[in-house]
Amino acid sequence: MRHIGIVMNGVTGRMGTNQHLVRSILAIRAQGGIAGGAETLMPEPILVGRNPTKLRALADAHGLDRWTTDLHEALAMPDAEVYFDALATPERAAGVRAAIAAGKAVYCEKPLADDLATALDLARAARAAGVKHGVVQDKLFLPGMLKLARLIESGFFGRILSVRGEFGYWVFEGDWQAAQRPSWNYRLADGGGIILDMFAHWEYLLGDLFGRVKALTALGANHIPERVDERGERYRADADDAAYAIFELEGGVIAQMNSSWAVRVYRDDLVTLQVDGTHGSAVAGLREVRVQPRVTTPKPVWNPDLASPIDYREGWALVPTNDPADNAFKAQWERFLRHVAWDEPFGWDFVAGARGVQLAEAGLRSWRERRWIEVEELKP
Repeated sequence: MRHIGIVMNGVTGRMGTNQHLVRSILAIRAQGGIAGGAETLMPEPILVGRNPTKLRALADAHGLDRWTTDLHEALAMPDAEVYFDALATPERAAGVRAAIAAGKAVYCEKPLADDLATALDLARAARAAGVKHGVVQDKLFLPGMLKLARLIESGFFGRILSVRGEFGYWVFEGDWQAAQRPSWNYRLADGGGIILDMFAHWEYLLGDLFGRVKALTALGANHIPERVDERGERYRADADDAAYAIFELEGGVIAQMNSSWAVRVYRDDLVTLQVDGTHGSAVAGLREVRVQPRVTTPKPVWNPDLASPIDYREGWALVPTNDPADNAFKAQWERFLRHVAWDEPFGWDFVAGARGVQLAEAGLRSWRERRWIEVEELKP
């Protein structure tokens, strides 16, 4: 058994607690670690944060006894091999640099930074120090996206023509119902904004599945300019809470992605991708995928004067879950820890994280300048 200490900074937040600590690291511990070759990896979490009351409560709730408000103390612990950062984006770089200086492998939430220059600087620093590094790209490991990848690999679509994505849900304003997301998400000064948040996801999802983004045009919006924070105080929500974008991909695929925290859901999931190809189409959600091959495609005729005789949803078949998928965050955590311990391949390093920031910057620039923006291949 090889015990591997993981300094976990910022895990008292919703995402850090639920997806990274509980459903990833503690779930790996509960399953007996990660088996491989002659040894088994057992992650040992070391919690770090600013609020000792929250840290103590979180540690006590899960039977943990290692926590501190001093990052450098945590990094100096003899068994600490990995640093994980789930802080708000503007706060990330300082902790990552400290971990790199301490010679730790580094794994981060996305976006890696709130500007491309900082993201590239972190990538270069990690490479120069010779430490292993990775960025969370969780949506690639969702059951629905894994099924979609399998359809692509099988040739089901023929030539892929287009991708249309819908992401989002109504985030309550915080007055008559509490908001489901933290208030910093809606303040520019705190690193908020849906373009910075979601375009980092769209970069790797589109890039890994369909082709690198070559160019884009994007329009952001600030639909809800005032919200109520966690203390019940009104604040100016000046960050973009919706974005509407078209991406031109290598190979000719066109992708349209709508992202919004001000939309009510009338679809099968909080995120859906419709992929249309010459031989078939698919609609993928978080877990399920439905397909329609060309041989079962109906032949509608436009006639708005009569009710349609076609039930358009009836002609789609559910892709079976032949290989049940694990939690997406946990699946990538296991890959990163295997990469750290056994040097197994890991394809989502800080350069991949920098590409996500690059796409977000291009989206913000397109919105600001009201034009198409070319996205150059990143060469750090």
